[in-house]
Amino acid sequence: MGTEVKSLRMGRASLVDGFVQIDGGEAWLHNVHVPEYMQGSWTNHSAKRKRKLLLHREQIDKLESKAQETGHTIVPLALYFLNGRVKVEIALAKGKKEYDKRQTLREKQDTRETSRAIAAAKRRQRAGQSL
Repeated sequence: MGTEVKSLRMGRASLVDGFVQIDGGEAWLHNVHVPEYMQGSWTNHSAKRKRKLLLHREQIDKLESKAQETGHTIVPLALYFLNGRVKVEIALAKGKKEYDKRQTLREKQDTRETSRAIAAAKRRQRAGQSL
């Protein structure tokens, strides 16, 4: 819709919770937040409506077969303009296993603790120099 494109041109979109679902041989983009256009009137779009993606039949069939495997989903990576049209870059993603999530959380916590320790040491060093 026109107001969506104007809002996207202003760089106001969020792909955070977005996903692609194949339904009835058509690809639909869900949960992508495109805020309403400020200067829009009654013709404004709804912010989180589902949007149809234009793909070739072979692409849809290939994505559908891959997405039906356990732990796989299709996610949007980027929105960009090409020849005046809005394009969505999508990818087939595999979810993390529970042990992978724990490992990632542990690594984040370790890096956070080390950066805090380094910052505290620098503060102590600066405090010692100023006295």
